[in-house]
Amino acid sequence: MQTTVTFKKIDPSSSLKSYVQKKLDKFDKILDSPAEAYVVLSVEKIRHIAEITLTCDRLKIHARENSESMYSSIDALMDKIKSQIKKNKEKIKRHMSGKKQSIKNESVQLDFPEGFSENPMTDQIIVETIDYKPMDIEDAAIELNSGKQSFFVFNNARTEQLNVLYKHKNGRLGLIQPRG
Repeated sequence: MQTTVTFKKIDPSSSLKSYVQKKLDKFDKILDSPAEAYVVLSVEKIRHIAEITLTCDRLKIHARENSESMYSSIDALMDKIKSQIKKNKEKIKRHMSGKKQSIKNESVQLDFPEGFSENPMTDQIIVETIDYKPMDIEDAAIELNSGKQSFFVFNNARTEQLNVLYKHKNGRLGLIQPRG
């Protein structure tokens, strides 16, 4: 892991730098690809602050911890990073397993006003409710490929709008998003 340690308002210490490096080397086993870590160690009055930005493939984690001792701040920071990496791995594993069901198969019979059903096509409409959550387009593609549906409805995390991702007959994916 490529690590950069920056000291602010504190004397640079090789022991702190090696301590951070030793702690971050443990994450190489957990992470799938090479990572870069930018660590900032600073002191403000009596607070010892440790801050990290960890970048690995599509994963970017930023965390900050403070305490009365720099070593305890670093330890708390590493615990926080470890839990975030595990959380991300579980999320990917859950998406890849295909066990998640995002479309509920609840059939509902709608009551239309009298005289509405002049067309036999509108006599019976099956309504399916869905649970959608904010996610990126890449996560939605993973979810779509892991399920048996030909489309996936999700709330785009970047635009905060409802989107539909669907499979073309040629195997490519299409995205429907509102304009404006």
